Amino acid sequence: MGYNPDVARIVLGVCGSVAAYRACEVARELIHRGHEVHVVMTPHATRLIAPATFAALTGNPVTVDVFDEAQPGQITHIRLAQDADLILIAPATAHTIARLALGLADDMLTTLALATRAPILVAPAMNPAMWTHPATQAHVQMLQARGVEFIDPTYGVMACGDEGWGKIADTPTMIEVVERRLKRTQELAGIHVLVTAGPTYEPIDPVRFIGNRSSGKMGYAVAQAAAERGAEVTLISGPTALDPPAGVKCIRVQTAEQMLQAVQEHFEACDVFISVAAVADYRPERVYPLKRKRSQRAWTLRLVPNPDILGTVAPRKGHRLVVGFAAETGKAIEYAREKLQRKGLDLIAVNDVLEPQSGFEVDTTRLTLLYADGSVEPLPLLPKRIAAHRLMDAVVERLHILAGKSGVPDRSHLPDSFKSP
Repeated sequence: MGYNPDVARIVLGVCGSVAAYRACEVARELIHRGHEVHVVMTPHATRLIAPATFAALTGNPVTVDVFDEAQPGQITHIRLAQDADLILIAPATAHTIARLALGLADDMLTTLALATRAPILVAPAMNPAMWTHPATQAHVQMLQARGVEFIDPTYGVMACGDEGWGKIADTPTMIEVVERRLKRTQELAGIHVLVTAGPTYEPIDPVRFIGNRSSGKMGYAVAQAAAERGAEVTLISGPTALDPPAGVKCIRVQTAEQMLQAVQEHFEACDVFISVAAVADYRPERVYPLKRKRSQRAWTLRLVPNPDILGTVAPRKGHRLVVGFAAETGKAIEYAREKLQRKGLDLIAVNDVLEPQSGFEVDTTRLTLLYADGSVEPLPLLPKRIAAHRLMDAVVERLHILAGKSGVPDRSHLPDSFKSP
C-alpha cells in the first residue's frame, strides 16, 4: 500500500455473514469516492463470495490467510495495520466481534485489528437473538470502551425469516460514517493540544496524602479524542492506573505544584489547553519526612492553598483556546459560569458529580458546555469517550471562530483550515 496523503487507505474486513454481498457495494462506493480499498476476508466469508470478486472491484489483492504475502519479504498484517487510515468490518459476525473483544488474533482480520492504531468501525449483521444476546452486547460494550465505533444494525426481516434488530446498516449509512470518521481524523492536524488529567496527591508524610476520587478517565478520553482527530497531544497526568492513549506524549506528575510547572513548560507551544485534572485545592503546610505514628491524640493538620493552574496560565492565553472543567455538587451551572468569567475561559464543561453515573470512577458523564458568549449546550448522559468527542466538536468550532476574528494576534502558526474567516 504505497503512501499517498490525498487518498484514504481503507481496509475492508468481510466476515462470513449472508450480508457479505453488501461489502461489494461498500467497496465500490468507497473507490468511487477516491479511496484506496484493501479487502481482508475471513475463511468463512470466502464460502459466500469469492475473493476474486473483491480483487476485481478494488484492483488490489485480497488477503485471507495470515501467512499470505502479497509482497515477498513484507509481513502483510503489519503492513496493512500500519498503512491503514481506517478499518471497516462490514459485515461483522457475532463470532468476530467476540474475538475482537477478547483480543484474539487467530485469523488475518483479527490479527490485523489487534496490530493497528487506525480507527476501527464495525457494522454488525446477525440474527436478532444473537445481536441482543447478553454476551454479544457485553462484547460490544468492551470494544466501545476501547474506542471502536459501531454502525448499529437496523430492524428488518433476516434471510432466515426472523424479524428484529440485526440487519446490517444500508450502504449510504456506512459510507456516511466512514467519511465522517475520516474527516474527523484529520481536522486537528497541525494543532498542539495540551491536556491535564487525573487527581493530584499532596503528601502528608511518605505514606499518606490528600487527594480525591478522580480516576483520570475523562481527561484521558479527551486526550485520545484530540489525538484521533490528528492533533499533537501532550497529556500531563496525575496519579492514575490508566495507560496513555496511543500516540500521546504523557508526562506523569504527583502534586499540584508539579502539574503547574509541567503546564507552564508546555503552555507556550500549545494551541489548545484543556484543563480536565481534578487538582487538589489544598496541600499540607508541613510534610513529615517520616511516617507519623498513630496515637490516640487528635491531630490537627494545617492546609494551605495550592496554586490555581488554570487561573495562572489563562490570563496569558493570547491566541490559544483555553477550556476548563468544573466538577460540582449543586448549583453546577451557576458556579461554572462564574469560573468561566473570572478566569477568562473560552469554554467550560461542568458536571454534577452527585448525579447518578456522572461522577468520579465511572465510565459515563453528563456534561454541560458553557461558552464565553453566554450560550449553553447541555449534553445527555454519555460514555466519557463520546462526551470527549462532543467536547472536541466544540473545540474545533471555536478554533474556526477564533481564526476568523480579525483581532486575533498571530494566527500564522495555525493550519490553513483555521486561517480563513
